Amino acid sequence: MKIVTIVGARPNFIKMAPVSKELRKARIEEVVIHTGQHYDYEMDRIFFEQLGIPEPDYNLGVGSGSHGYQTGEMLKRIEEKLLFEKPDMVLVYGDTNSTLAGALAAAKLNIPVAHVEAGVRCFNRTVPEEINRVLVDRISRYLFCPTQRAVENLKSEGISEGVYLVGDVMLDALLQNIERAKSSGILRELGLKEKDYILATVHRAENTDKRENLENIYKALVESGERIVFPIHPGTRKMLASYGLLDGLEKSENVLITKPLGYFEMLCLEMNAKKILTDSGGVQKEAYFLKVPCITLRNETEWPETVEDGWNVLVGADRLKILDALKSFEPKMESYAHRFGDGKASKRIVAILKKFKD
Repeated sequence: MKIVTIVGARPNFIKMAPVSKELRKARIEEVVIHTGQHYDYEMDRIFFEQLGIPEPDYNLGVGSGSHGYQTGEMLKRIEEKLLFEKPDMVLVYGDTNSTLAGALAAAKLNIPVAHVEAGVRCFNRTVPEEINRVLVDRISRYLFCPTQRAVENLKSEGISEGVYLVGDVMLDALLQNIERAKSSGILRELGLKEKDYILATVHRAENTDKRENLENIYKALVESGERIVFPIHPGTRKMLASYGLLDGLEKSENVLITKPLGYFEMLCLEMNAKKILTDSGGVQKEAYFLKVPCITLRNETEWPETVEDGWNVLVGADRLKILDALKSFEPKMESYAHRFGDGKASKRIVAILKKFKD
């Protein structure tokens, strides 16, 4: 059996790592196509190195661009490789443009698609990732769901065949790497103490592409009086500079800007943070797994389980709500419900894929 795995962005790499490991154990041939959606060392190569992901068989080098350009270029280039490789199945992860392009290319060639992290919804069709999720689920043969909520979302859309509740592969990745993350040394490098800082990440278009939103977040960071550690996404840096906000953030006394960090470094910062401020879906989950209070810079989330359990609060880009949550949001430990599985999702996924081979 030959599986082509298509990835291209930082979240894809993390989700791929534990599944790829199980594919190798099962002696299933895996061909890795990297679209090149993320290409900076800190957003790309470091994840392959730290997580032991197989070197990509192909790097398509698509790079940055508008959603239409990026997805279209990926679609063309992926199709060429699929025609050459003739796989039995294509495996895609999450909700990136690489995910959509890979699934579309496979579906057009009548190659079965397996979607890891299927059924996830935030129910806001203005969010590009939501469009990607919905479309990929519609054309997938195998839909691997991280939570019961995801299964129910698919059922409500009339999708019930090929749906499997397996758990969350990001939990697999975290549990497999937590000890190495603890010894990262990033706290010492940045001069930080445990539970003495807020970790912030911002990268979604709904925040970065709207000056008002990004400016509100900027003001909240500076006005909070908290020690803020801010690993800055290249796109976010570009937009802050274009709005004339980057210089003020860099000169602020309480905000420490760093380059994007590797997986181990981010996990170490997350587990030792007092609170996490983010618009990232993956970071919301990691905060939940690590039992760190999360303040989400969005008005909705694809991970409502984290909110329902009281470990995540949605504040949008509202400056006053952000400041209030930084000051007063405190989850109750007894509300933690372990809704994302047991860390064995990747084993279940590969066991199901092996039956396809048989």
